[in-house]
Order: sequence, then structure tokens, then C-alpha cells
Amino acid sequence: MTRIRVHDTRHTCASLLAALDVHPRVAMRILRHSQISVTMNVYTQIPSPETRKALDRLNESLDS
Repeated sequence: MTRIRVHDTRHTCASLLAALDVHPRVAMRILRHSQISVTMNVYTQIPSPETRKALDRLNESLDS
């Protein structure tokens, strides 16, 4: 049985919010962090332009 850690889901959520261009302060509040640096430096992985382009293409193909 796979165990999902809350820490892992916070990383995913923070990264998705960043990819969706949600303002960092809003992401900080959603994730209930007290400091924006924790949200941006610890939890958020911002995709490269190439990764974003690939994800956009994948999204378009799934919408068809």
C-alpha cells in the first residue's frame, strides 16, 4: 500500500499554483505558510519553459 505524505502533496500544490501563475502570497495563504520564502524556496518547483510548453501541448491533446 502506498502512503501519501502531506509534505509531498504540499510540494505538488505549490508547484501547480506557481505554474498557474497564482500570486506567491495567495499560494502562501492556501498552503498556510507563515513566510513567503518557505512557500517559494522550499515547496515550489517552477517548470522550465520547455516543460510548460510540453504540459500545454498535453493539455490541448487531452481536451480534444
